[in-house]
Amino acid sequence: MFIRKNFSFKNILRFSGAHIIWLTLWTFFVVILYKYSSFKLFSIPWLPLSLIGTAVAFYVGFKNNNAYDRLWEARKIWGAIINDSRSWGASVTGFINNQFRTDNLSENELFKIKKRLTYTHIGWLYSLRSQLLIPTPWEHINQSKGIKKIAKKRLENSGIGLYKEEHADSDAKNFLPNKDVDYLVNCKNTATQIIANQATYLAELREINAIDDFRHIELQELLNNFYAHQGKCERIKKFPLPRQYASTSFIFIGIFIFMLPFGMISEFSKLGEYGVWLAIPFTVVVGWIFLMMELVGDYSENPFEGLGNDIPMLSLCRTIEIDLREMLGETELPEPIKAKNNILM
Repeated sequence: MFIRKNFSFKNILRFSGAHIIWLTLWTFFVVILYKYSSFKLFSIPWLPLSLIGTAVAFYVGFKNNNAYDRLWEARKIWGAIINDSRSWGASVTGFINNQFRTDNLSENELFKIKKRLTYTHIGWLYSLRSQLLIPTPWEHINQSKGIKKIAKKRLENSGIGLYKEEHADSDAKNFLPNKDVDYLVNCKNTATQIIANQATYLAELREINAIDDFRHIELQELLNNFYAHQGKCERIKKFPLPRQYASTSFIFIGIFIFMLPFGMISEFSKLGEYGVWLAIPFTVVVGWIFLMMELVGDYSENPFEGLGNDIPMLSLCRTIEIDLREMLGETELPEPIKAKNNILM
């Protein structure tokens, strides 16, 4: 997540990559052909080209709206995870006691129970984050050689690569019960099994009357909520923005940009002998705007990709960890995740 109010012009140009270079070269090539050959026959009237541009703009807008919806839904899901996690921490610290037991557990035993439930939940958070960062076939890191190279560079310089040290400190193994950690981390879906482990442990606590039926149901309901939140995240992660929309948008913009210099030439040639040269900067600007519209949508549709546009899951997990451990009475707490290069992950 970028935290600055505005992108700098340098950042915008870097984001557009080499696209502006080939766009300039293509426009210059067409103008040279028009100026010094019989290519004048292939100029395109502006009216049909403007109709195509309007249609493409509407189509790209539709795609970008849906990409934004995926991004914003992901943020709302993690907001719900924060709320329910705090409820879990408060319920664990408030519900686990000797009220329903005939022989009291010691304060140390009660604290160990609370700590296990709390720490295991923190392990679930970091495990879910790790699973959501596993690349899918349609993400940029798994595309053609050129796109893959750019994606790797962005992951390193403006993505999860900035937080290698913090990532190592946030290993789920550090929070899971010692006797279960090997089994849980080797499961096909570790996050799912962590919640199942929590449910089993709650049942054990009910058997020894560390909680009553009502409190057992309340805590289990929170676990069910975590399953729901996890499922929503997995739906976004494992079901892409339909490729027929994403791919067609890219094709339409390619066709429009290919035709754009011919239409610009037909208009600017009316200004006189040297007017045709003005087609170059105007074509580049218009084409660049359409390319940026496409890139913004393309890099927003996968909010769990590990890039700078992502949901800051590491920061959110650390915030929850601090809150829950403080509820346990701990004072030696980790520092909140701080932004690096104006990027918070």
